[in-house]
Amino acid sequence: MTSTLLPTLYGRTGLSVSPLCIGTSGWNAITAAEAEAVLTAAAGHGITFVDTSNEYAGGRSEQLLGAALRACAAAGTFVVQTKLDRDPTTGDFGYERMVTSVRESLGRLGIDRVPVLMLHDPEHIGFARAMEHKGPVDALVDLRDRGIAEWIGISGGPVDMLTQFVETDLFDALITHNRMTLLDQTADALLAAADTRGLGVTNAAPFGAGILTGDPRFAGTYAYAPIDAERAATFARLSDVCAETGIPIGAAALQFSLLDPRIDSTVIGISRRHRLDEAVTWATTPIPDEAWSRILAAAGLPARVPATDPLPPTDLRAP
Repeated sequence: MTSTLLPTLYGRTGLSVSPLCIGTSGWNAITAAEAEAVLTAAAGHGITFVDTSNEYAGGRSEQLLGAALRACAAAGTFVVQTKLDRDPTTGDFGYERMVTSVRESLGRLGIDRVPVLMLHDPEHIGFARAMEHKGPVDALVDLRDRGIAEWIGISGGPVDMLTQFVETDLFDALITHNRMTLLDQTADALLAAADTRGLGVTNAAPFGAGILTGDPRFAGTYAYAPIDAERAATFARLSDVCAETGIPIGAAALQFSLLDPRIDSTVIGISRRHRLDEAVTWATTPIPDEAWSRILAAAGLPARVPATDPLPPTDLRAP
C-alpha cells in the first residue's frame, strides 16, 4: 500500500493543493538562495502548497518565501497559506492587531491578497474571547469579506477547542498539529467534524516534531516535550517492526497521514533541498499490506484501507 500523491481539492475551497505542503516555520537560518532552491525543487516534484505565518522566524519566513516566489519560475502554481498572529511583544490578539498582522504578511510576501488565511494559536486567549464582538475571528471574517483573503481557517493545538471553532461553521479550512500521528490520534473526532463540513484539512507535524523520523536526537521527546512512557513503548514497537520489515519509520509516519482520506495535505518542515528529497522518497516508498498491518498493530490501531486504490507515481504531479 503506497500513498497516492496526486493533487487534491482543499475541501470546499476548490483550491487544488498537493498532498505534501512545505512548512516554513524553520526558515530562520537559511539564505534566500536556499529558500529558492527548496521551492524550485518542490515545484519540480509537483508540490505546490506552502504554509507560513506572520510569527515564523520573527517574520523572516514570510520575507524569504516572498523573495523565493518572486525568483521561482513556477511561482504561479503555488497556493500560499499564512496566519494571523498576536503581537509578539504585548500578546495583543485584538481586531486591529489582526489587521496589522495581515498587512505585515502581505508586505513581506509581496502580494495583495492571500489564498488561505488562518487564525493562529487562539488557545492563547481561548474560544470565548476569540469569538467576542470585534475580536480576532470577526477580523478574520472581515478580511475575507474585503477580499484580502480568499478563504479562512483555524490553526492550533487543543483539539476540543479547535472542534468548537469548526462547529461554528465560519471556517473553510483547518490545521491541526501533532495530534494525528502514529503516536497520537487525539484529533480523530476533530477530523471527522471538519470532514463532515467539507473543510480543507492540513495535518502538520506527522513526525511528532522529529521522533518519527528515526533521528536519535529526538528519541526522548514528542511534540516538543519529554515523551511519556506509553508513547515511548509504542515508539519502540514501531521501530522494531519498521526495522524488521525494512520500511523507514519516516515513510510509515508520513504515509499514515497521507493515506487518511480526511486529510487533504500534510505539512512537513523543510528548509533544505536534501530534506525535500527525503520527504518525497518517504512519501512514495512502497509499503506492502502485510507491513502496514504490522505497523498499525504496533501503534495499537486497527488495519485500514485507503479511500482509493493507490498508484505509485514517479513524482507528485498528475499525469
